[in-house]
Order: sequence, then C-alpha cells, then structure tokens
Amino acid sequence: MRRIPIIASAATALVLLLAGCSAGPSGSADGSSAPKDEPSSSSAEQVLTGDLTVSAAASLKGAFDESVTKFEQLYPGVHVVVTYDGSSTLATQINGGAKVDVFASADEADMAKVTDPGLAADPTIFARNTLVVVTPKDNPAGITTLADLAKSSAKVVLCEPEVPCGAASQKLLTAQDVKVTPVSQEQNVTAVLTKVRTGEADAGLVYKTDAATASGEVTSFTPDGADQVVNSYPIVALKDAPNATAAKAFVAFITGADGQKILASFGFDKP
Repeated sequence: MRRIPIIASAATALVLLLAGCSAGPSGSADGSSAPKDEPSSSSAEQVLTGDLTVSAAASLKGAFDESVTKFEQLYPGVHVVVTYDGSSTLATQINGGAKVDVFASADEADMAKVTDPGLAADPTIFARNTLVVVTPKDNPAGITTLADLAKSSAKVVLCEPEVPCGAASQKLLTAQDVKVTPVSQEQNVTAVLTKVRTGEADAGLVYKTDAATASGEVTSFTPDGADQVVNSYPIVALKDAPNATAAKAFVAFITGADGQKILASFGFDKP
C-alpha cells in the first residue's frame, strides 16, 4: 500500500519537469528567446538616423568627402551634408544662428570664435597642415623661393588674412621678411589653388594637402620657415546640434583610427 504515493510523487515530478522544458529559458511556449529578426537596441547603425550637418574648412574637402562616404556606410540611417568654406566664414555663420551639428576648423583661432561664446566646448585637434608655394606646371614667373613672391612682375594670390590659410601666410611671410603685394586675396584656400592651376596667377600659398590634389597641374615646394607655421585643425560637436548623437559619432569617427587613416592618405599630419 505504500507504493501508491511513491508512484504519484514520481508522476507529479515528471509533469513539472516537462512543463519546465516546454516553457524554455525565456518562458515562451516554443522554448525560444526574443525573435531572431528583432534588431538589437545597442546597434549603432540602427540608433543613428536623420540628417547630419557639418561645416568644414575648404582644405578638408577631399578627406571629408571620403570620410562621409565611409561614415554613411557604417551608419546607413544618417545622411551627411557638408558645407566647405573658409573657417572664418563658417564660424560667422554658426555665430549667426546657422543650424550646424559639427564644426571642423583649419585653425584654433576660428574655432575659438565658436567656443568662446559658449556654442561648443572641448574641441579636439584631429590633424595638422603646412603651407607650400604653388605655381602653374610650367612656372612662367620662375618662382623657386619664397622671396621670389616679392617680384614686382609676379602675380601672386593669397588667402584673405582673416581666414586660416591667410593668417598662416602672413605669419610665414613676416617671419621670412618677404613683402608681397597680392593681385587678389581669396576667402578660402581652394580659390587660391584654382587661380594658380588655371594660370590666372603665377604663384600662391596653399596647404600641402591642397597642392597634392592638383599635382598634375601645379608645381609646389615647401618654403623655408614653413615648419614653424603649422596649422592645427580642431573639430567639435555644437552644443545645440540638431542631431547631437550623430554629431558625437562623427567626431569620434574623424578622431578615430578610420578617420585618421583617411586624413593621412590625403597628406594631413597627425595631431
């Protein structure tokens, strides 16, 4: 008579065991966990979406165009729009209320125009650049030294003093005691390079990275003293960035391994 409760207990245990197995680790009827096609909430590619507006120094165009392509591949939900111009012009636009997520300047002075009023904080230096003298391929004016820019017969074009390439040019010329009367002063380095490559000017001062983009159309050389006039490039996400999450991700990309590799391929020096 004592066997009856033992058998009942065994049957009860078996029922409970089977019920536990059928419930699975998540308690679902088929023993599965979360659906396999449900995206992970931690995936950056799925979290970042929307437009990302970047204001970048004109000298960054080649490197940033390639960086944007890579960034959009990593974050397909984000569409990046970049405005390239002189850093001074871009800083003025930001101070005037332009809706910008990220600002990348060609010098620290123009970055300060944005950080000093409190529109951004803690910019990061991500690259450095050096000036070179460029001439048309055939070098009609025979420019071979920085001092040759002072020739009265030479048509020299420079950046405006207010923009980074212009400020650096003036610093270099003053340090080397070379007095130049330019035929024009441009608002960004791209415009200077364009006038030289099209033959409108005999020479100009641009960054070495810009000269590299037109190596088949211009001749360039590094003048004495250029190593003492090096531009540091800072980048920052604006405090009121419309797409703050994507802005921080873009800054991280540019300052990270992938962004640095792209910048180096365009001739920028490490920060």
